[in-house]
Amino acid sequence: MAGGDTAGAQPAKTQLRVGRLVKAHGLKGAFKLELYTDDPDGRFVPGSTFTLQVPESSPWHGRELTVREFRWMNSHPVVFFEGVDDRTVAEELVKAILWIDQDTEAAPAEDDAWYDHQLVGLDVVREDAVIGRVVRVDHFPAQDLLIVRPTGDEREVLVPFVSAIVPEVDIAGGRVVVTPPAGLFEDLPADDGDEPEPVAPATDDAEGAAAENAAPREG
Repeated sequence: MAGGDTAGAQPAKTQLRVGRLVKAHGLKGAFKLELYTDDPDGRFVPGSTFTLQVPESSPWHGRELTVREFRWMNSHPVVFFEGVDDRTVAEELVKAILWIDQDTEAAPAEDDAWYDHQLVGLDVVREDAVIGRVVRVDHFPAQDLLIVRPTGDEREVLVPFVSAIVPEVDIAGGRVVVTPPAGLFEDLPADDGDEPEPVAPATDDAEGAAAENAAPREG
């Protein structure tokens, strides 16, 4: 999600986040991308335009970017935009988030793919009981995380968004079903079996025997 460097209001329209400009690449204004779309080759075609989420202090606040070129370099997505022709200008846009209008994005192609805005706000249900609510979705290279605020608690619980832990997403029903491992939502009770056994104090006889055994003997 947006960090401190990209503070500023999210676009007012109902929009979908499709990417983040991770860092400048090369000297000709290119960027390495963090993708939030399942169809980057279809989304970042030349002429595609994105709304920018940047700080209000940025000279790019309130402006849009139009794709000039998109390519894959060493398995990393790289994009060029019109009007961004050198690294100096590109550096001004690092960490910017790219948004599109919701009605211009096709529905997810996969049955188990959802957009962030569809998941945020859903009840989190375990064994038919509501235990919290999804407050956001964080995206990482290894996996996505549902950030859940437990009911009556200000903590945030990071729930790996994998089928083993989140077996059901019911958008129409307004809920996600979770089967979390023990300890994810609550502290585990102390296991009596883990307590060390008390050591009995040594008696005078035991100490004497130990001392006798330890003493050097003549041959």
